[in-house]
Amino acid sequence: MLRRSGEPSPGSPTLSAVVPVYDVQEFLPACLASIAAQDFADYEVILVDDGSTDRSVKVARRHARRDPRIRIVSQQNAGIGAARNAGVAQARGRLLTFVDSDDELAPGAWALMVRTILQTGSDIVVGKAVRDDGTRRWAMRLMKANHTVDRLSVTVEQMPGVLADVFAWNKVYRRDFWMRNGLEFPVGVRYEDQPTLTRAFLAARRFDVLAETVYRWRVRSDGTSVTQRRHEMADLEDRIRTKRDSAEQVRAYGSAKILETFFAEVLPVDMAAYFRAVPGCADEYWQFLVDAVHELWNDSTVPFEHTRVPVQQRLMGWLAAHERRADLVRLVEFLDGHQGQLPFESGRLLHPWHQEPGLPPSLL
Repeated sequence: MLRRSGEPSPGSPTLSAVVPVYDVQEFLPACLASIAAQDFADYEVILVDDGSTDRSVKVARRHARRDPRIRIVSQQNAGIGAARNAGVAQARGRLLTFVDSDDELAPGAWALMVRTILQTGSDIVVGKAVRDDGTRRWAMRLMKANHTVDRLSVTVEQMPGVLADVFAWNKVYRRDFWMRNGLEFPVGVRYEDQPTLTRAFLAARRFDVLAETVYRWRVRSDGTSVTQRRHEMADLEDRIRTKRDSAEQVRAYGSAKILETFFAEVLPVDMAAYFRAVPGCADEYWQFLVDAVHELWNDSTVPFEHTRVPVQQRLMGWLAAHERRADLVRLVEFLDGHQGQLPFESGRLLHPWHQEPGLPPSLL
């Protein structure tokens, strides 16, 4: 029977790391090497084989033979959410973390995060993550903004922008906090991190935010990454489902400050890719997208044109909200031909967009 208690067993490691594995034979060695290179040694690694069809399991077994801290758990393919949940059920450590098997840890990441959370007594510690395409590394806009300086023992009311950090893997959690709050990942849906991390931050008494980079998120160019499938109807449905779940949690929390920040800054950040998929999309996709914008960004929350994403994205959202499909297609084509930029002069939007009928002043 799988153990569900949040209490560590006698002789258990300080940190349990859950690593889902599915068809990553090309990337898993570098991931495990980045773990082995950590200057913090009191950990266990739970590799959850999610029904891999390539040589990933052989790679995992080879590393497990070399390092007794590595355990392998196998299951039929059920997706990353189920794999993470299975790994958590096997965890023995006082602390808990996650690593995706095609990514890498930054040097010293675990030592820094473990030291911090044990010193502060917080429920979560979160470090900076950068994207890595093999030639350069960069932080996304809100990731960079959230991690400019260390902020220790803060609350979500003090730092609501942390809700934009919707990734499982650049964090260390107290396992008793995780279990006590019944945290788990949705199964059978993409973007499973957002509702789980929203729930975690809203439940946390205190958390620590570090300026140091702790995680390298690989940008894959082989077409297998979820982030390369924005044009698919199933992808859009999963995205809106997880956004809806997260939004319901924020509404239930009952803080006007958090709600405004969430709908203005956090919830819209990844919608641009779906707006950009409108040229050539099916009617079903377009109507679902329009309905989602109406549902999530309106006068009871924050209209999309009043969100705090870049003006190009606000304009795309405004056109979708007003069901102006042809104009949205025209805008996307314009942006594609002008390096993603709109023409401005002295802070005023110029032709051909400044004369759009009904364009709100916030977009001018």
